[in-house]
Amino acid sequence: MDPMLDNYRLLARYNTWFNARLFDACERLDDAARKLPRGAFFGSIHATLNHLLWGDAMWLGRFAAQGEASDALPTDLLALPAGARHETELYADWAALRAHRERLDAAIEAWLAALPADFPQRTMRYSNTKGVHREHPMWQALTHFFNHQSHHRGQVTTLLMQAGVDVGVTDLIALV
Repeated sequence: MDPMLDNYRLLARYNTWFNARLFDACERLDDAARKLPRGAFFGSIHATLNHLLWGDAMWLGRFAAQGEASDALPTDLLALPAGARHETELYADWAALRAHRERLDAAIEAWLAALPADFPQRTMRYSNTKGVHREHPMWQALTHFFNHQSHHRGQVTTLLMQAGVDVGVTDLIALV
Protein backbone atom coordinates (compact mmCIF):
# COMPACT_ATOMS: atom_id res chain seq x y z
CA MET A 1 0.00 0.00 0.00
CA ASP A 2 1.09 3.53 -0.68
CA PRO A 3 0.82 5.92 2.30
CA MET A 4 -0.06 8.85 0.04
CA LEU A 5 -2.90 7.01 -1.68
CA ASP A 6 -4.03 5.61 1.67
CA ASN A 7 -4.27 9.19 2.91
CA TYR A 8 -6.64 10.11 0.07
CA ARG A 9 -8.70 6.99 0.77
CA LEU A 10 -8.96 8.13 4.40
CA LEU A 11 -10.04 11.59 3.21
CA ALA A 12 -12.70 9.98 1.03
CA ARG A 13 -14.08 8.06 4.02
CA TYR A 14 -13.98 11.28 6.04
CA ASN A 15 -15.77 13.09 3.23
CA THR A 16 -18.57 10.50 3.25
CA TRP A 17 -18.85 10.53 7.05
CA PHE A 18 -18.82 14.33 7.33
CA ASN A 19 -21.33 14.80 4.51
CA ALA A 20 -23.74 12.35 6.14
CA ARG A 21 -23.48 14.26 9.44
CA LEU A 22 -23.87 17.58 7.62
CA PHE A 23 -26.94 16.53 5.66
CA ASP A 24 -28.49 15.01 8.79
CA ALA A 25 -27.98 18.33 10.57
CA CYS A 26 -29.50 20.21 7.61
CA GLU A 27 -32.61 18.05 7.96
CA ARG A 28 -33.34 19.92 11.21
CA LEU A 29 -34.11 23.00 9.10
CA ASP A 30 -37.00 23.32 6.68
CA ASP A 31 -36.40 23.99 3.00
CA ALA A 32 -36.94 27.74 3.37
CA ALA A 33 -34.34 27.94 6.14
CA ARG A 34 -31.81 25.93 4.11
CA LYS A 35 -32.35 28.29 1.16
CA LEU A 36 -32.36 31.50 3.22
CA PRO A 37 -29.64 33.94 2.14
CA ARG A 38 -27.22 34.05 5.08
CA GLY A 39 -24.40 36.25 3.78
CA ALA A 40 -22.10 33.37 2.83
CA PHE A 41 -20.14 33.33 -0.42
CA PHE A 42 -22.83 31.24 -2.13
CA GLY A 43 -25.59 32.81 -0.05
CA SER A 44 -27.39 29.89 1.51
CA ILE A 45 -26.70 26.48 2.97
CA HIS A 46 -28.50 24.89 0.01
CA ALA A 47 -26.51 26.89 -2.54
CA THR A 48 -23.21 26.03 -0.85
CA LEU A 49 -24.06 22.32 -0.89
CA ASN A 50 -24.95 22.64 -4.60
CA HIS A 51 -21.59 24.28 -5.20
CA LEU A 52 -19.84 21.36 -3.54
CA LEU A 53 -21.60 18.96 -5.91
CA TRP A 54 -20.62 21.11 -8.87
CA GLY A 55 -16.98 21.28 -7.79
CA ASP A 56 -16.79 17.57 -7.06
CA ALA A 57 -18.35 16.64 -10.40
CA MET A 58 -16.03 19.01 -12.25
CA TRP A 59 -12.88 17.68 -10.57
CA LEU A 60 -13.95 14.05 -10.78
CA GLY A 61 -14.59 14.54 -14.49
CA ARG A 62 -11.03 15.80 -14.85
CA PHE A 63 -9.72 12.84 -12.86
CA ALA A 64 -11.79 10.40 -14.93
CA ALA A 65 -10.35 11.94 -18.11
CA GLN A 66 -6.91 10.80 -16.94
CA GLY A 67 -8.17 7.27 -17.73
CA GLU A 68 -7.49 5.43 -14.50
CA ALA A 69 -10.34 3.57 -12.74
CA SER A 70 -12.79 5.89 -14.47
CA ASP A 71 -15.44 3.14 -14.59
CA ALA A 72 -15.90 3.75 -10.84
CA LEU A 73 -17.06 7.26 -11.73
CA PRO A 74 -20.32 6.88 -13.70
CA THR A 75 -20.73 9.56 -16.35
CA ASP A 76 -24.34 10.27 -15.32
CA LEU A 77 -23.07 11.09 -11.83
CA LEU A 78 -20.50 13.56 -13.15
CA ALA A 79 -22.68 15.16 -15.82
CA LEU A 80 -23.14 18.90 -15.43
CA PRO A 81 -25.68 20.99 -17.35
CA ALA A 82 -24.29 22.90 -20.32
CA GLY A 83 -22.86 26.19 -19.13
CA ALA A 84 -22.86 25.19 -15.45
CA ARG A 85 -20.69 27.42 -13.33
CA HIS A 86 -19.63 27.47 -9.70
CA GLU A 87 -22.88 29.14 -8.64
CA THR A 88 -25.23 26.93 -10.68
CA GLU A 89 -28.04 25.32 -8.73
CA LEU A 90 -27.88 21.70 -9.78
CA TYR A 91 -30.74 20.60 -7.52
CA ALA A 92 -33.53 22.78 -6.16
CA ASP A 93 -35.07 19.72 -4.52
CA TRP A 94 -33.49 18.81 -1.17
CA ALA A 95 -34.04 15.05 -1.48
CA ALA A 96 -32.48 14.98 -4.95
CA LEU A 97 -29.49 17.02 -3.75
CA ARG A 98 -28.94 14.66 -0.83
CA ALA A 99 -29.35 11.52 -2.96
CA HIS A 100 -26.81 12.77 -5.49
CA ARG A 101 -24.38 13.64 -2.69
CA GLU A 102 -24.66 10.12 -1.26
CA ARG A 103 -24.11 8.48 -4.65
CA LEU A 104 -21.18 10.77 -5.38
CA ASP A 105 -19.51 10.05 -2.04
CA ALA A 106 -19.81 6.30 -2.63
CA ALA A 107 -18.30 6.74 -6.11
CA ILE A 108 -15.38 8.76 -4.74
CA GLU A 109 -14.56 5.98 -2.29
CA ALA A 110 -14.88 3.28 -4.98
CA TRP A 111 -12.72 5.27 -7.40
CA LEU A 112 -9.94 5.80 -4.88
CA ALA A 113 -10.07 2.13 -3.85
CA ALA A 114 -9.48 1.14 -7.48
CA LEU A 115 -6.55 3.47 -8.19
CA PRO A 116 -3.02 2.13 -8.60
CA ALA A 117 -0.48 3.07 -5.94
CA ASP A 118 1.49 5.38 -8.25
CA PHE A 119 -1.54 7.48 -9.24
CA PRO A 120 -0.71 10.46 -6.96
CA GLN A 121 2.75 10.75 -8.55
CA ARG A 122 1.44 10.90 -12.11
CA THR A 123 1.01 14.12 -14.05
CA MET A 124 -2.49 15.50 -14.43
CA ARG A 125 -3.37 17.40 -17.59
CA TYR A 126 -6.63 19.32 -18.05
CA SER A 127 -8.09 22.72 -18.89
CA ASN A 128 -9.53 24.86 -16.12
CA THR A 129 -12.94 26.57 -16.26
CA LYS A 130 -11.44 29.45 -18.25
CA GLY A 131 -9.94 27.04 -20.83
CA VAL A 132 -6.36 27.47 -19.59
CA HIS A 133 -4.30 24.27 -19.93
CA ARG A 134 -2.93 23.05 -16.59
CA GLU A 135 -0.39 20.38 -15.80
CA HIS A 136 0.82 19.37 -12.34
CA PRO A 137 1.29 16.32 -10.11
CA MET A 138 -1.91 14.41 -9.47
CA TRP A 139 -1.40 14.61 -5.70
CA GLN A 140 -1.78 18.39 -5.88
CA ALA A 141 -5.17 18.07 -7.57
CA LEU A 142 -6.28 15.38 -5.12
CA THR A 143 -5.24 17.57 -2.20
CA HIS A 144 -7.12 20.51 -3.68
CA PHE A 145 -10.18 18.34 -4.27
CA PHE A 146 -10.45 17.34 -0.61
CA ASN A 147 -9.39 20.75 0.71
CA HIS A 148 -12.14 22.42 -1.34
CA GLN A 149 -14.72 20.13 0.25
CA SER A 150 -13.45 20.83 3.77
CA HIS A 151 -13.43 24.56 3.15
CA HIS A 152 -17.07 24.73 2.08
CA ARG A 153 -18.31 22.21 4.63
CA GLY A 154 -16.76 24.48 7.24
CA GLN A 155 -18.83 27.34 5.86
CA VAL A 156 -21.97 25.22 6.08
CA THR A 157 -21.26 24.21 9.68
CA THR A 158 -20.93 27.91 10.56
CA LEU A 159 -24.22 28.73 8.82
CA LEU A 160 -25.90 25.86 10.65
CA MET A 161 -24.54 27.02 14.02
CA GLN A 162 -25.86 30.52 13.27
CA ALA A 163 -29.25 28.90 12.57
CA GLY A 164 -29.11 27.08 15.92
CA VAL A 165 -28.11 23.63 14.58
CA ASP A 166 -25.01 21.96 16.00
CA VAL A 167 -23.45 19.42 13.63
CA GLY A 168 -21.41 17.91 16.46
CA VAL A 169 -17.86 16.66 16.25
CA THR A 170 -16.49 16.80 12.72
CA ASP A 171 -12.76 16.45 13.31
CA LEU A 172 -10.98 13.98 11.06
CA ILE A 173 -9.46 12.30 14.09
CA ALA A 174 -12.99 11.52 15.36
CA LEU A 175 -13.48 9.29 12.32
CA VAL A 176 -10.22 7.45 12.91
